[in-house]
Amino acid sequence: MNTDRTDEPPTTDAGDGWSEDMELAPVHPGDRPDDDAGDEREGERLQKVLARAGVGSRRVCEDMIEAGRISVNGRTVTVQGMRVDPRRDRIAVDGARLELRDDRVTYALNKPAGVITAMSDDRNRPTVGDMVGDLARGLVHVGRLDQDTEGLLLVTNDGELAHRLAHPRYEVRKTYLAQVSGSVPRDLGKRLRGGVELEDGPVKVHSFRVVDTHAGQSVVEVVLHEGRKHIVRRLLAHVGLPVSRLTRTAVGPVKLERMRVGSIRRLTRAEVGALQEAVEL
Repeated sequence: MNTDRTDEPPTTDAGDGWSEDMELAPVHPGDRPDDDAGDEREGERLQKVLARAGVGSRRVCEDMIEAGRISVNGRTVTVQGMRVDPRRDRIAVDGARLELRDDRVTYALNKPAGVITAMSDDRNRPTVGDMVGDLARGLVHVGRLDQDTEGLLLVTNDGELAHRLAHPRYEVRKTYLAQVSGSVPRDLGKRLRGGVELEDGPVKVHSFRVVDTHAGQSVVEVVLHEGRKHIVRRLLAHVGLPVSRLTRTAVGPVKLERMRVGSIRRLTRAEVGALQEAVEL
């Protein structure tokens, strides 16, 4: 790359995804319109796509390619100037896939108890739709949380992502914290991992642990990929531990962490990329 041409303006203006102190690389000879005109069918230069996604300036992106930090369709990029199709190719930085389409957004919200998992309700009950308002067009909730269950719920306008996250084929794990009444038998985790029979079929958990115990109440963590109605409440009631409070704390790689009840945040590129990887997108 020729770094001596200081008389030419940068080819990319600072905008969405750019920091004010981000260095803008000078013109790349191969990126001039005359050079690209006949090659559109071959895609765009990788460093240009990365820069537009806010990864860094083209110069920074070239350094990342040189360091082996960029992969395309699962293969580490080893040469500069590679051309990609951002609509089809899977581009990752340090193993985290990039979301390159600006028209698709995914949000995490911390649903309060009492809110209906629906975009509207004919009985005027509070809904997830009320919470997200007009954040983006075409938002849908991914799966459901019971009215009395709080915690992490994803909403997105990416229909294919929503479909796959909810589909049992991809076995996306959900993590819950449940406050239960009664003492927890020592062998319960082993029993639940082995599977128990409910009225609508068997269910087994991926993991189970006791988080805390106090005054006849326990807090337990349950991780499973089931999506059947009231599955956590029914499962724990079946083994003699009725649930008094239930919170979902994670969906796949996305975690609730310190989100306040009722708050909403847009997922990071790394989180969206991790979700896409989880469902083979």
